[in-house]
Amino acid sequence: MKLLYLDNDGNEISYIIRGSIFRVYNALGPGLLESAYEAALKYEIEKAALLVKRQVSLPMHYEEITVDVGYRLDLLVENKVVIELKSVEFIMNVHHKQLLTYLKLSDYKLGILVNFNTDNIADSIFRKANRLDL
Repeated sequence: MKLLYLDNDGNEISYIIRGSIFRVYNALGPGLLESAYEAALKYEIEKAALLVKRQVSLPMHYEEITVDVGYRLDLLVENKVVIELKSVEFIMNVHHKQLLTYLKLSDYKLGILVNFNTDNIADSIFRKANRLDL
C-alpha cells in the first residue's frame, strides 16, 4: 500500500479522486446508472490506497434533535471529502446546493459533485467547499 502525504485542505486527495473519475468515465462512458459509477469509483479510489466508504448515513441535526431521515453520502474519502455522484442529463443548481447542504450537515470541508452522463467529463466535475480557505 502506498504512503501518501495528505494535506489539510484535501488538494492531494481531490487530485487523486479526479484522476479516478477520469479512469472510470473513460472505461465506462456515459449512460449507466449512478450505482454503477459509484461502485467503479470506489474501486478506483481504493486502488489509489485511499480509504473510501460508500452510502454513509447522514443524520440531520436541528436545534436539540437528531433525526435519521435517510440522507446518504454517496462516497466519503479519507473521512474528509464527500463525493456526490449523478448520472443525469443536466446538472442543475439544486445538485450544487444539495452537496453544499450535505457538507454543512456533516461538517466536512470539501465535496466533489460529478455527473457521469456527459460528453465531456472535465466540464462535469465541480469542487465545493464548506468553510475552507482555498
